[in-house]
Amino acid sequence: MNRSSPAPALPSPPMQATATPVLPQSTLLLMATACGLCAGANYFNQPLLHSIAIDLGISEARASLTVTMAQVSYALGLLLLVPLGDMLERRRLVLGLMLLAALGMLASGMAHSFALLAAGTLMTGLFSVAAQVLVPMAASFAAPGASGRAVGLVMSGLLIGILAARSVAGLLSELGGWNAVYWVGALATAGVALLLRRALPLAQPAQPIGYGAVMRSLLTLAREQPRLRSRALIGGMGFATVSVLFSTMALLLAGPGYGFGDAQIGLIGLVGVAGALMANMAGRLADRGLEQRTTLAGGLLMLAGWGALWLGGTSLWWFLAGLLIVDAALQALHISNQNVIYALAPLARSRINAVYMTGYFIGASAGSAVGSAVWLHWGWTGASVAGLILSLATLAVVAWDRSLARQAHQTGQAGQADRQQGRA
Repeated sequence: MNRSSPAPALPSPPMQATATPVLPQSTLLLMATACGLCAGANYFNQPLLHSIAIDLGISEARASLTVTMAQVSYALGLLLLVPLGDMLERRRLVLGLMLLAALGMLASGMAHSFALLAAGTLMTGLFSVAAQVLVPMAASFAAPGASGRAVGLVMSGLLIGILAARSVAGLLSELGGWNAVYWVGALATAGVALLLRRALPLAQPAQPIGYGAVMRSLLTLAREQPRLRSRALIGGMGFATVSVLFSTMALLLAGPGYGFGDAQIGLIGLVGVAGALMANMAGRLADRGLEQRTTLAGGLLMLAGWGALWLGGTSLWWFLAGLLIVDAALQALHISNQNVIYALAPLARSRINAVYMTGYFIGASAGSAVGSAVWLHWGWTGASVAGLILSLATLAVVAWDRSLARQAHQTGQAGQADRQQGRA
């Protein structure tokens, strides 16, 4: 398996050898559910943009700004809160973050103005990064040689949660209005947080570290790990590509070409649930050392998916095919990325994840902004062209990462040869 250069020196001292508990499948499934609820909360609004705009008396373009707000606040949480996983007890941290995210959803549910909806959206996005504390925990407490599968399972729950969030949001909106979606989400998130409190083991950091030292080590990691930079850029570009779709698909499907309601738009999102299978498959391939092939396949699938989505402007079947392919492609990229970066500094996985996921969601917010802008001026054709351009850019970064992996492999072989000669 190709790996990058050794991890840089970090404030954390080596962890003493202790017996690490292995999480049972039931706990991994509960963690997957929690990740799905947290991440999905930031996507409730996407099938509801048309209804929100009408109810609050604002334009669709302004309503779509909540998509960008959710992703920007999530990116801030990744940068400022996720690193706390390396300095605080993680079970307590997860519980606190999830309960605060639930409060944000309650604020959105009570919103009768754009200002309150925006405040609730920002609060939910900031604290729903609990999901990104749980993912490295799955890797840390996995059985030897099975971290890829553990991460893949938890990430499958995250993807299903995102896609099911759209579908459930559409159905609940038809039954009780768009506000009801946030009330239900808040109750579900708080309930799962309490279940996790009983199921998760205590996860103390190797040694208490100051917040300033933790934040400085993020820069050290980003500076000294070239493959962390390349993989963060792959993730960010890939998610930007998909975010162009997420920020415009409801407007396309609710428009004159299709005329679908919230429930129909939400149900269409279920097609992408099949992409969750790619997360498990990618995790298994990663455990076999095939991250590079999986990443390249994900980049090529992303490009093909946007070709289908372009045709989907006038054909529902092409749209559904493109949605399925693009969702699967993003999971192939994301899981292979995480398997690479978690091996760079095993004692600093929360910080590694924070650097990576900050880039990931900066890409998401940029893609949402691009999607809103091109929709305003050129409609679905503009969104499709933007998706294709971003897919090609993602493939270019994949090529750069493959070059870095070859260099790291050659350096490792040269170092091994030098050590053998020294012993001789």
